Amino acid sequence: MAAPMIPPDAARLFLAGLGWGDAALAPLAGDASFRRYFRVTAPGRRAVLMDAPPPHEDPRPFLAVAAHLEAAGFAPPAILGRDLERGLVLLEDFGDARMRETVDADAGAEQSLYPRAVDLLLDLRRHPPALHLRPYDKAEYQREAGLFTEWYMPALGLAVDEAGYRAAWEAVLEPLAEVREVTVLRDYHEENIMLPADGRLGLLDFQEALAGHPAYDLVSLLQDARRDVAPALEAAMLARYRASAPLDEAAYAVLGAQRNAKILGIFTRLWKRDGKPRYLAFQPRVWAYLERDLAHPALAPVSKWFDANVPAQQRAAAWANFSE
Repeated sequence: MAAPMIPPDAARLFLAGLGWGDAALAPLAGDASFRRYFRVTAPGRRAVLMDAPPPHEDPRPFLAVAAHLEAAGFAPPAILGRDLERGLVLLEDFGDARMRETVDADAGAEQSLYPRAVDLLLDLRRHPPALHLRPYDKAEYQREAGLFTEWYMPALGLAVDEAGYRAAWEAVLEPLAEVREVTVLRDYHEENIMLPADGRLGLLDFQEALAGHPAYDLVSLLQDARRDVAPALEAAMLARYRASAPLDEAAYAVLGAQRNAKILGIFTRLWKRDGKPRYLAFQPRVWAYLERDLAHPALAPVSKWFDANVPAQQRAAAWANFSE
């Protein structure tokens, strides 16, 4: 079940030790993990408290990637304090302006912010991946794609051809599974891009970064599970990317299909295991992305598996029965 948005008992002592003993705490956000965030407000200043409770969460990967990004000139939140034993981290507060709400409220902002977000990925590509990162290898891709057959299929009462599914992915992942070109943030989308007043693009939620293929974060941005990205905008941003760096169109489609299959499994797991049904509302959008990716010739084995194992009525339309 979703954790209540109540600060942990150790928060007050932690904050006092950092000179924030007079601060007020207010719930800021929870996410699809066990992490929770609280706004910390004191006279003339604000910060954000990350609660990443052990043993479910470990803030050290977040801190390591943040250090790498900062050294490369990007804008993760500054680290104001940490207590690794209790999973508490005090972070810079980027404010309330996120890319998501900004582009939803102003169509013109979409035309300015998406190019900036794409350019950030182009800049990230110019830096070697962080040395401490695990590789985004075939085993990891398969594990993630397997969330679809592990959670989605049983939830809708579908028989699972696990061997056929893995074989199909094995065939399409082979050409790109050894690419270790860039730090892949893995959840780079409009709800994790902040717009602080100083004009930077603030980065959040990168603790699961791996060393992998540069097309992955581009897919994450342009096939956003939480927001409709028009095909014309996606095409324009891909053209912008290609104007500055090579883009493997087949890899983009394969990683799009892999990511969207993973997301369908994760959102189903959040519903069935973690008591977070709100993510089910995103399933039809994710299916639309997935089916567009499956149309690429590079995905032929995977597309054939889906045609044989997931009837049309058990795809996007199935989730109408579970709307909140």
